[in-house]
Amino acid sequence: MSAPTRVAFSAISLLGALALLLALPYMMGVNWAGIRHQLALLSLDELTWLTALWLAGLGAYTVVLTASLPGLNHPHAFMLNAVGSAVSNLLPFGGAAGVAATFAMARGWGHGNAAIAVSTLVTGVWNVMARLLLPAVGIVALMVAGGLPGRDMAALAATAATALVGIVVLLALALRSEAAARTVDRGLRRVALRLPSRPRGLLLGADGAMLDVRNRSVDVLRTGWKGLTFGMASYLVLQALLLMACLEAAGASVGVAEVVAVFAINRMLTTAVITPSGAGISETGTAALLLHFGVPAVPAAAATLLYAFYTYAIEVPAGAAAWSAWILRRRQRRRTVPVSGPHRELTLVKK
Repeated sequence: MSAPTRVAFSAISLLGALALLLALPYMMGVNWAGIRHQLALLSLDELTWLTALWLAGLGAYTVVLTASLPGLNHPHAFMLNAVGSAVSNLLPFGGAAGVAATFAMARGWGHGNAAIAVSTLVTGVWNVMARLLLPAVGIVALMVAGGLPGRDMAALAATAATALVGIVVLLALALRSEAAARTVDRGLRRVALRLPSRPRGLLLGADGAMLDVRNRSVDVLRTGWKGLTFGMASYLVLQALLLMACLEAAGASVGVAEVVAVFAINRMLTTAVITPSGAGISETGTAALLLHFGVPAVPAAAATLLYAFYTYAIEVPAGAAAWSAWILRRRQRRRTVPVSGPHRELTLVKK
């Protein structure tokens, strides 16, 4: 794909996301006047609490990053997360651009390419495992909330949840043990040989991938798996609490099981690659599920858009600020030339 085509596709995708967000109230049978009125009722204390939860979530994710990249401190991890999120929120398939920004920033702080690559790989695996687990959590929550009618549907949901949890456990074991990784690779190969040509080719192309992932990241996993797991779990819990707080602030309170189900659906839909970070698509699904749980349309739309502000919109200026701070600091360093001898330097900036 040529550069002009990528730019055009990105612009169309971003415009599509904005169009879906702007049309969301009308799809729910309300208008923006009602949404503005509902959001105008928010108090300063509520906005402060929502902002604190958002910042706490970003802070929790720094534990994931510092555990995956030895020597990385929490302020730098916060900046990496902010910039990566901003890129993902602006570009479809923004992961590649986010990785490039991560490499540039981390190298600027003195981290080596190999360590950065392993960090990117390990955090990617933990994110995949979290996204595999979320559907299972959401399905169980829907069952608890009574959102899955019928015994057959409940049995199917329970089977799917069990299978997804099993996949997560299998991945975790494969990453902790070389023998388990070899077993997973052999199992994938046996499964691939029984599939039609196209999926068979994809799986055979990944032959040995699990062992390769495990070997490249074994040192980080040995020392950092607790931080990775705790940080990821804390981040997801805080994101769910932020959703609950947005619902309560907008007058759309529902039960805990319903909140968990809505959160799982929202986070799953953010993986839609049609728009950046699934923007517009995840909000549509979130609002539809809230309506299904009996939340009135205006509070449901207001809560959905408020949550989108904290998980999507605000991350763009936050990432821009972090990137600007990194650029400014880098320029300041370049204007200072070190001279031989301990703790001595020649400053080229005139006083």
